[in-house]
Amino acid sequence: VFLILLYLCFSCSGAQGEYAGLAAIKAYLNAKGERHRTVCLIPKSAHGTNPASAQMAGMKIQPIEVDKNGSIDISHLKAMVDKHKENLAAIMITYPSTNGVFEEEIGDVCDLIHKHGGQVYLDGANMNAQVGLCRPGDYGSDVSHLNLHKTFCIPHGGGGPGMGPIGVKKHLAPYLPTHPVIKIQPDEDACPLGTVSAAPWGSSAILPISWVYIKTMGAKGLKHASEIAILNANYMAKRLEKHYKVLFRGARGFVAHEFILDTRPFKKTANIEAVDLAKRLQDYGFHAPTMSWPVAGTLMIEPTESEDKTELDRFCDAMISIRQEIAEIEEGRMDPQINPLKMSPHTLNCVTSSKWDRPYSREVAAFPLPFVKPESKFWPTIARIDDIYGDQHLVCTCPPMEAYESPFSEQKRASS
Repeated sequence: VFLILLYLCFSCSGAQGEYAGLAAIKAYLNAKGERHRTVCLIPKSAHGTNPASAQMAGMKIQPIEVDKNGSIDISHLKAMVDKHKENLAAIMITYPSTNGVFEEEIGDVCDLIHKHGGQVYLDGANMNAQVGLCRPGDYGSDVSHLNLHKTFCIPHGGGGPGMGPIGVKKHLAPYLPTHPVIKIQPDEDACPLGTVSAAPWGSSAILPISWVYIKTMGAKGLKHASEIAILNANYMAKRLEKHYKVLFRGARGFVAHEFILDTRPFKKTANIEAVDLAKRLQDYGFHAPTMSWPVAGTLMIEPTESEDKTELDRFCDAMISIRQEIAEIEEGRMDPQINPLKMSPHTLNCVTSSKWDRPYSREVAAFPLPFVKPESKFWPTIARIDDIYGDQHLVCTCPPMEAYESPFSEQKRASS
């Protein structure tokens, strides 16, 4: 068991888990006669859904700055705790942080919050860097949700399935959500906050997969997966550090399970932005990593434990090759407006067109490195679009009702 968490309840996503956990904290504080405690501290290194969840739970958000290494700025935290100590409800911490570092003073942060009457919510989105290595209950978490996606074998992102079971310490157990069909409270003194998930145990299609994964891996296998996730990220960061600036590192110079590449300087030197790298990666056969979050103008790379060294090297080779393409622009050997990055991605129709008037070859456009081969080439289906224009000018594509008629209906109408 890797968590000192005594009770579980299930929700259908990590964000719902956040809401349920914060609602339990709020109910606990209200029961103590501390209804006035409504301030939730959220570091800028936290997961993106944290502020929304806190707002939905009826809390007031106080952002906390991060230091140059990407960790919580302890001096700012202490100042905000002192400012809101009478009304402090909780802090939400993502550990390791979304900046890709383990908070060195996580225990002290939790102690500080508890000292001033608050509770600690630990976002479990990055649990794949903790399983088998550390336990949130040990360093002070009162509530955590576990993203079964990514950490426990469920696909991550793209609007796919999600699951966010939450675990709480004993004092919060009476305030967990309930369900009208199945009683899930641990004792008769429960004061449940209501129903959060329509299905009392979450998704029946997801849970067996995670259960089989955990049973198959075993304790040693799960720990090894966490170690490999961290190793993979550090390997990639080390390979790429000569070509890109790694924005944040821990005090010992290492990253956690993910890291951020700072691509902002290229805007001045070559008129290249993060979106250009993201589009160009499609020509190399890769879906772009997280772009412009948590820091605008950057790329966040998170290899997890599931990719082997060959695949990590392919991605690093692509990023290094793209950096060389940027260098050609910086050195004046490539046009700053018409170049492989600005014109990417390159579709099959584009590359096979009878007209080609670009100052680089079709081969550079579609097959930039030897591993991008015709027989296994992933062809982007859409060329470059104006993202900003699309965001600002919504177009309704709702077809008329006649478009939904079946051929049978048309034949029937014609015969009558």
